[in-house]
Amino acid sequence: MSDIETLAAEADRSIAAAPDLAALEALRVALLGKQGSVSVLLKTLGAMSPEMRQSEGPRIHAVRERVTAALAARKAALEAAALDLRLASETIDLTLPAPEAPRGAIHPVSQVMDELAEIFADLGFAVATGPEIEDDWHNFTALNMPETHPARAMHDTFYFPDQMAQRTGEGDAGKMLLRTHTSPVQIRTMVAQGAPVRIIAPGRVYRSDSDATHTPMFHQIEGLVIDRGIHLGHLKWTLETFLKAFFERDDIVLRLRPSYFPFTEPSVEVDVGWENVGGRRVLGGDGDAPGHGWMELLGSGMVSPRVLKFCNLDPNEWQGFAFGVGVDRLAMLKYGMDDLRAFFDGDLRWLRHYGFSALDVPTLSAGVGAQNRMAP
Repeated sequence: MSDIETLAAEADRSIAAAPDLAALEALRVALLGKQGSVSVLLKTLGAMSPEMRQSEGPRIHAVRERVTAALAARKAALEAAALDLRLASETIDLTLPAPEAPRGAIHPVSQVMDELAEIFADLGFAVATGPEIEDDWHNFTALNMPETHPARAMHDTFYFPDQMAQRTGEGDAGKMLLRTHTSPVQIRTMVAQGAPVRIIAPGRVYRSDSDATHTPMFHQIEGLVIDRGIHLGHLKWTLETFLKAFFERDDIVLRLRPSYFPFTEPSVEVDVGWENVGGRRVLGGDGDAPGHGWMELLGSGMVSPRVLKFCNLDPNEWQGFAFGVGVDRLAMLKYGMDDLRAFFDGDLRWLRHYGFSALDVPTLSAGVGAQNRMAP
C-alpha cells in the first residue's frame, strides 16, 4: 500500500513540474507506457490471489486514473500557456501606410459594359436584365425555334442533367438550361411590358465552345426596339450611331449582308470596314478601298411576326428590330487584345496592363474611350 501511494505522489510531483510538452510526453511513457511503472504495477494483479486482487485492484486502477487525469490537466495548461505566448508575440501593425496607388483595376469587360450603357442611354434605351438559368420556352420556342427547329443546332446548349431526358414536346417551359443568348430578356420584357419597347440586354451567356476567340461563358449585349412604323433604316442608323460613338471615329462604314436568324425576318449580318495600321486591323474606312477589308461584327434584323405573336403583340400594329454583339469581342477590337481566354485567367499582370482606373467613368461629354486607362 505504501509503495502505491509513494508512486502516485511522485508521479503528481513530476507531472506538475514538467516544463514543456516534450518533458510531459516522456513522463507519460515512463508512467503509462508498456514498460511504465503504473503499467508494471497493473501487471502484478495477475499473480495475486483473488482476495488480494479484490483489495489491491481498485487502488492500482485509481492510481492509473489519477496519473491519466494529471497528465491531461498538465497538457492542457502547457498548451494554453503556449497559445497565450504566441498570441502575445504575433501582432498586426494597423498603422502601416496605405499603398501609394490603388492596386485594383476595372476589368475591360466591365468598362465596355459601362461604355455601351452610356451610349445607348443617350439614344433612349433602358437596360433590362433576366435570369441566367433560363427555361426552354423563353430561350428557344418563343424565339421561333420549336423543338425540331434546325436553328437549335447553332447553339451548343448547357442543359441541366436532370432535364435532358425530358426534352419532348414543343413549348415545355419546364426544361432548364444556361441561356445561350440574352434574347430571352427581350421576350420577358415584351410579355411583361407590352409595346412600345426600347431596351438593351447585357449579360453573361453560355455555350459549349472554347478556343482563342470562344469561351464557354462570354458576355453579350442585345438591343430591341418595338414601335409603330419601325423599318430597317432605323436599325442601320442606330448601329452606325452606336459604333461611331463606341470606337470614337466618324469614318465607321457598315455593310448589311443578308443572313438568317429564326427570330428576325429579314435578317442581316453587319460588316464593318477596317484598314491596316501598323500590321493591325483598325476599324474605320470603306472596306472596298485598297488596303481595307470587311469584318463581320454582329447580327441583326427585323423582329419576326411569329416572335411578336408569342409575346401577345399584333404584328400588324407593331414592328421592331433587334441586334446582338459580343461584349468581349468589342473590347478586343477597341483595346487591342488578341486572345479571349486571357479575359478569364485572373492574371494580375494582364489586368494591370489592360485594366482601367476606378475613377474613369465613361461619359459622352468626356469620351467613352477610358482616357485614364491604367499604365502597364
